[in-house]
Amino acid sequence: MQRVLQAAVRVDGAVVGEIGSGLLALVGVKRGDTPEAARYVAEKIAGLRVFPDAVGRMQLSALETGAAALVVSQFTLYGDARKGRRPSYTDAADAEEATPLYEAVCAHLRSLGVPVATGQFGADMQIEMTASGPVTLLLDSDRQF
Repeated sequence: MQRVLQAAVRVDGAVVGEIGSGLLALVGVKRGDTPEAARYVAEKIAGLRVFPDAVGRMQLSALETGAAALVVSQFTLYGDARKGRRPSYTDAADAEEATPLYEAVCAHLRSLGVPVATGQFGADMQIEMTASGPVTLLLDSDRQF
């Protein structure tokens, strides 16, 4: 998750998702992830206090500021490059498993009141963004317990 001043995603040169100030969330789904994991990630994205308050301290969440989220699927987050020179993606969920969980993250964010723009699942996407801070956080549903 990256706090941004603006972010956009293009497919074949056309903008398919765009936000102003908010959060760019690159979402990877691992084999065996569950709807509960999707809910956890969405709630973390919405509730983390990463936006500055009146005195400049990171005390406000997307829910409190009305910030939007650009949510982009990215299976390469589960690339394992520890061996050799070619990453292995065996831990990444295939499209059949990942698509509904990615969509669940987006739907739950919307249900919480976060405006959501998206990329296009499985497409070759180009992402443009202006980082703010920079503030970048790794959210991992495996660490929820």
